[in-house]
Amino acid sequence: MCEDKQQEVFARHFLKKRGFILDRNLRIEICPKGATEQFVRKRHPAEVRAYRSKNYLSGMLVVLIDADRKTIEERLNQLDEALRENSQLVRQPKEAIAIFILKRNIETWIHYLLDETVDETEYSKLNNESVCKPYVENLVNQCYQGLNKNAPPSLEAACGELQRTLPLLNHL
Repeated sequence: MCEDKQQEVFARHFLKKRGFILDRNLRIEICPKGATEQFVRKRHPAEVRAYRSKNYLSGMLVVLIDADRKTIEERLNQLDEALRENSQLVRQPKEAIAIFILKRNIETWIHYLLDETVDETEYSKLNNESVCKPYVENLVNQCYQGLNKNAPPSLEAACGELQRTLPLLNHL
């Protein structure tokens, strides 16, 4: 589940480079035009419920959402609260639910991967979403070899989330 096409292309290419087979069983929910962060936040309980139902232990749920002006922790708390309001437990440690919170948008990470110094302010959209693919390949290696010291904190958190989630998938 993601906010826009750029996030989808980024996530799809990253997962493919990590060795995931992206077949017909992959379902991606992208926000229609409008309040993108709100779309992801509102859909989160339904997607978690679906993950926990028949697909539990046979897949994963990947959520990409912008922090915008909030902190990563504040956005995580909002997602947890949305689950509680829907009478669900918050994400459990053994669940393969990966939540990647971008500060402010995915273009921040792309500019970092372009070897630019970034400050997690808002960056403009790319003209072509697929431009990010070669840089996503750099990220696949960096998440395991260590990010540069100037990496955005949201990307450091995302790599930690990836390292938390991937071992859970080995047990599926």
